[in-house]
Amino acid sequence: MKKTVRLDRILKYEAHRVKVYEDVLELPDGTIQHYDYVKNRDGAAILLVDDEENVLLVRQYRNVEDDFTLEIPAGTSDPEDATAEVTAVREAKEETGYFPRKVFRVSRVLNAAGLFDEHTTVFLGKDLAKEKLDADPEESIEVLRIPFEEALQAIYDGKIIDGKTIIALLAYQDVKSRKIF
Repeated sequence: MKKTVRLDRILKYEAHRVKVYEDVLELPDGTIQHYDYVKNRDGAAILLVDDEENVLLVRQYRNVEDDFTLEIPAGTSDPEDATAEVTAVREAKEETGYFPRKVFRVSRVLNAAGLFDEHTTVFLGKDLAKEKLDADPEESIEVLRIPFEEALQAIYDGKIIDGKTIIALLAYQDVKSRKIF
C-alpha cells in the first residue's frame, strides 16, 4: 500500500508562541494536497483533588473563546522543566497556590490532531499542600474549589468545554472507581 508523503513544509508565519506552516502532501492516489500545520511547545495539566473530594479549577479569560473558561491548571513546558510532571506541578503552584504530594499520570494527549503538533500530558494530583501563590503576571486567574461531582456534571451542562479538563475529570472518576489512585 502506498503511503502519504510530505513533499514540502513551508513556513508561512511565525508568532511569539507558534509557527504556521503549509504542508504539501502527495496522497496514496497521487493527488497533491495542501494542509496547515501549527507548531507549538508541549505542555502539561493537572487536576488537583483535595481531601474532601473537591477539585481546584481555574477560571480565566481565553481569547479564542472571547470568554472565561473553567480549566485545570496547565501550561507549556519551560526549557528548565525536566519532565511533564515538573511542568504540571509548577503550573499548579503558579495558578492555585497548591501543589500535590501524590501525582498520577493519566495520558499524553494530542490536542488537535488535524492542525497542531502540541501534546499535553495530563496528571491527577492529591494530598495537596498550600504554598505561596506564585502567579504569572500575564494571567488573570480565579481559583474555584468545586465538589468533584458538580465539576463532572458541568461537562454535561456545557460549563466545562476544555478538552484536557474533561479528560482529567473523567479519568479521575475512572481511577477512583478502580481504586488505583
